[in-house]
Amino acid sequence: MNLDAGLQLGPYRIESLIASGSMAEVYRARDTRLDRSVAVKVLVPGVAMDADRLARFAQEARATALLNHPNVVGLYDIGLHDGLPYVVSELLQGSTLREQLAHGPLHVRLAVRQAIEIAHGLAAAHDAGIVHRDLKPENIFVTSEGRVKILDFGLAKCRKETLGLPHQDSSKSTQPGVILGTVGYMSPEQVRGTDIDERSDIFSVGVILHEMISGVAPFRGESAIETLHAILKDEAPPLSAGLECSAELELVVRHCLEKKREARFQSARDLAFVLEFLVQARPGMARSAAPRSAWGDLRASIASLF
Repeated sequence: MNLDAGLQLGPYRIESLIASGSMAEVYRARDTRLDRSVAVKVLVPGVAMDADRLARFAQEARATALLNHPNVVGLYDIGLHDGLPYVVSELLQGSTLREQLAHGPLHVRLAVRQAIEIAHGLAAAHDAGIVHRDLKPENIFVTSEGRVKILDFGLAKCRKETLGLPHQDSSKSTQPGVILGTVGYMSPEQVRGTDIDERSDIFSVGVILHEMISGVAPFRGESAIETLHAILKDEAPPLSAGLECSAELELVVRHCLEKKREARFQSARDLAFVLEFLVQARPGMARSAAPRSAWGDLRASIASLF
């Protein structure tokens, strides 16, 4: 498609192409009313004719518009140009987490700080009745100022009251038996195609944090099927072996990666709280000779704050 520079989409003047995919193209544009730079995401013609993909695009816009949080990308407007829907959002300067990880694992303290911001953004989404369902390094953006932004709510599961739907959830793809997400970052319940809730996103955060610290995703196979099997059956490789990761932090990551969601952190806000406590308790976040009861000690320390 590739829109020409200078083309007007309503009040938005196209300047240059930022990214192109099979579903949409993203452009840098100028909001001529408010005199600011914005990002304009336009569905490609073939996708705009696909009812399911069009519904996903509309859902992403509606879900994102409900959220006003510094760790979630901000949405400004929606529109239509020559029959093609587009959404207008804040223009982000920086790189995705995937691009950062291409250079190797992150320093442990930086990884934890970014995970805290992801958890805060998720807490806001969960409070609004939105489960992301597709958290992965490609959908986490780190601005040039170092702020983390969660992107792409196209696969989000939303409570019917969240989107104002009269009698069903946000899309038919939420039905049992349908697998949605990205291989390697899905929760066990996503792999099984069973009903999910906010704790599914917490599993994905655990996968991402493990990858930020170690440099590789914890569940991998030679094929997608083997990777999905690993999510269901295998334990994540230890982080404390050869890495500057404290035993307490490894226990937190493993608590996110519990196969049974009842055993995980029960909310993103709880996860953020524990990670923030760890940063304060161990400013260096380096490996320590903590005993095997470190998780119990950590929980006791948190309880003592109240």
